[in-house]
Amino acid sequence: MITVERKDSFHLKISRVMQEETSHRLELFLFVPGELGLNDHVISESEFYYSAIHVKRTYYSDKHHLPLVLSRLASRGRLSSGQYRLSLSLYAYQYVVALDRATQTLLDTARELQRAGRRADERSRPDDTPADAEEGEAQANDLHVRLEELCELAQGILRRLRRNRPGDDSLHKYYANIDNYLSWFTEQRLLALVAHLPRGRDYRAIRERLLAICQDESEHREREEYNAQRVLHDPTRMSNKMRLLRRLIEYPVTLKQTTQELGGGEQKAVKGLATGLVMIFVSLGLLEARDALGNITALFVLTMALLYAMREVFKDDLRNTLWRWLRKGRPKWRRQYFDATSNALVGRQLEWFDYKRFGRLDEQIKRVRKRNVAQREEVVLHYRSSSRMSPTRFLSGYEKTRETLSLDLTPLTRLMDKGSHQIYRLKDGQVARESVEKRHLLNLVIREQGGISEPLVMRWKIVMSRSRIVDVVKVHEEGGDTEAEREEAQD
Repeated sequence: MITVERKDSFHLKISRVMQEETSHRLELFLFVPGELGLNDHVISESEFYYSAIHVKRTYYSDKHHLPLVLSRLASRGRLSSGQYRLSLSLYAYQYVVALDRATQTLLDTARELQRAGRRADERSRPDDTPADAEEGEAQANDLHVRLEELCELAQGILRRLRRNRPGDDSLHKYYANIDNYLSWFTEQRLLALVAHLPRGRDYRAIRERLLAICQDESEHREREEYNAQRVLHDPTRMSNKMRLLRRLIEYPVTLKQTTQELGGGEQKAVKGLATGLVMIFVSLGLLEARDALGNITALFVLTMALLYAMREVFKDDLRNTLWRWLRKGRPKWRRQYFDATSNALVGRQLEWFDYKRFGRLDEQIKRVRKRNVAQREEVVLHYRSSSRMSPTRFLSGYEKTRETLSLDLTPLTRLMDKGSHQIYRLKDGQVARESVEKRHLLNLVIREQGGISEPLVMRWKIVMSRSRIVDVVKVHEEGGDTEAEREEAQD
C-alpha cells in the first residue's frame, strides 16, 4: 500500500511497506503544467534528482509488540544493550509514524469542519434545516469518537513502555531519551489537534480530555527531570534537543545507504572514442589538403583551421549522441543499503530519472492520467527504481522494510508567477474584493509492482501555489493484489 502525504509547505512524503522476498519496482510520473516552462535545460535531470528526491528505508514490523518484547528480554539481561536500544528505538519509531499519520488525518478533518463552520456563519441562517444541524452533529460525533480512540491508543502504548523501566544504568539512558521524546511528541501532536478543533460546546469534552493528557505528559517529564530548566524556558533549545533525540531514535532502525552514479568509466571511453573518430577524419582531411595544395600556403593554413573548427563542433555532437545511445534505458544511479548495527550489505537499488513525452508513455499510464486537450503541453518527470533486498541479513525477527521517498517541489515554485489577482463578488448587496493567489494543478501517478504480482497504479491531484502545497487528493486506484491473494500465491 502506498500513501502520499503533504510533509510541509513544499514536500510530499511517499511511503510504502515492502515484504522483502522478491524484487520491487516503483515508478513515479509527475505531470507538470507546460505553462511553467520546465525542461531539461532549466533543471537538468541530475540536478533535480540530487536536490528533490530523497529516499530512506527503515526496518518495519506489523507485530507491534515484538520490539517491546525484545527490549524486555534485554532489560532482563538476556540480550545485549545494543539489542535493547535497537528494539526500543523501533518500538518508538513505529509509534511516532503511526501517531503522526493519525493526527494528520484528524487535523485535515478538523480544518475542514472549521472551514465549513465559517462558511455556514457567513450565510444567512434562517434557511438552515434540521437536516443540516443533524449532519453537523454527526460529523462532530464521528470526530469525537476518533479522537477518543486516538487518546486511548496513545496512553496505552506509553503505559506499556513505562511499565518495563530498566534497572540497569547502561540501559536507562536509552529508555530516558526515548520516553522523553515520545512524551514531548505526543503532547505536541495533541496540542496541534486542540488548536484546530472547531469552537463550540460539542467539542468541549474532548478538548478537555486532550489538554489533560498534555498536562500529564508535561508533569511526567518534570517529575523524571528529563530536561534542564534553561531548556524548558527556551522553545528553540527544546526544539533542537527533541530533533536530536528523534535522530537518535531513527539511527538504529534506519538502513545506511550510499549512492553511486553509474557510467563514469563509460563516459570517459565514449569521450575518447568520439575524439579518436573525429581526429581520424581530420587527419585524413589534412593529408588530402596537403596533396592537393602542395606546400604550406595561406590557403592550406585556412583549410587546416577550418578542419579543426569542424572537429570542435562535431566532436561534442558525436560524443553526446554516442552517450545517449549507450545509456538509453540503463540505470543512472545505484543505491546500496547497509544494516546500521552490523554494516552488512542488505540490499541494492537501481534508479532512473528523465524527462518524458506524453506520447512515449505506455497505455496504462495514459489511461490513468486521463489527459484532455487542455493539458497536452504537460511535461512528464519520470522516476523509476528497481530494488532487491536480502531478508536473511536483516535484523532477527524482521522481514519488512518501510521506504519513505521525499519529493521536494521547491524547484517548481521558482517557475511560478509571483503576486495575486483580485476577485469581486456580491455579499449582502455589497461588492466584496478578495485577493486570490494563482494555483497550479499537478498530477502524480505511481505504479508499484512486487515480483510477479499485478501492478498497483494510483493517481493523486496536487494543488499548489508559489507559497505552499494547498491540497493532495487521491483520485484513482486500480490493480494490485490483496493480502489474502498474496498469501495464497505464496502457498
